[in-house]
Amino acid sequence: MIITIDGPAGSGKSTIAKLLAEKLGYVYIDTGAMYRAVALKVKREGINPTDKQAVVKLMEETEISLQGDKVFLDGEDVSHLIRTEEIGKIASQIARYPEVRKVLVKMQRELGKRAKNVVIEGRDTGTVVFPDADIKIFLTASPEERAERRYKQLKEKGIQTTLEDVLKEIKERDYLDETRKDSPLRPAEGSVIIDTTGKTLNQVFDKIMDIVKNYEKK
Repeated sequence: MIITIDGPAGSGKSTIAKLLAEKLGYVYIDTGAMYRAVALKVKREGINPTDKQAVVKLMEETEISLQGDKVFLDGEDVSHLIRTEEIGKIASQIARYPEVRKVLVKMQRELGKRAKNVVIEGRDTGTVVFPDADIKIFLTASPEERAERRYKQLKEKGIQTTLEDVLKEIKERDYLDETRKDSPLRPAEGSVIIDTTGKTLNQVFDKIMDIVKNYEKK
């Protein structure tokens, strides 16, 4: 079974996807982490994210692999290094390039096919990566609530920022993700849309588990 979970930054998809995969005993695939890994290399190499040719060339010399929730860039564990707001913004910028998406989508499909039973999350997993997935979920929430969640996460990690800056970053990333020509962020056909605004993690998780159980009964 393949379950896709898409949604904007801060919608809770990563936390939910990890919990769901653990509960079901499925493989967890974080597609956003792959874009973030490329973004980290772009930053390290001093490449301007708007330089499409340089970014695409960099892809030819880049190796990304996932092991559970760990992300490896050219053999280095970069799981924590890719979780900053700056890297997230760069990831949204380079995700606009079809050449970058083509390479990563191919990798994601190969990972999914090898694993067979998968919970895969990102921004286009239900629309592009696995449009024929068994279950497609789209999580969303108000920008303000998503910013609050991200701000708390960053504070817990000791990253200094302000709620205002985080909200600005969220809105900028939403714009980049929703307006890109190739694979824009949107609910997939046949997906279940869940607004997580004001809902607890358990409430959202239970709702998705009900969807999975109902599917299994068919």
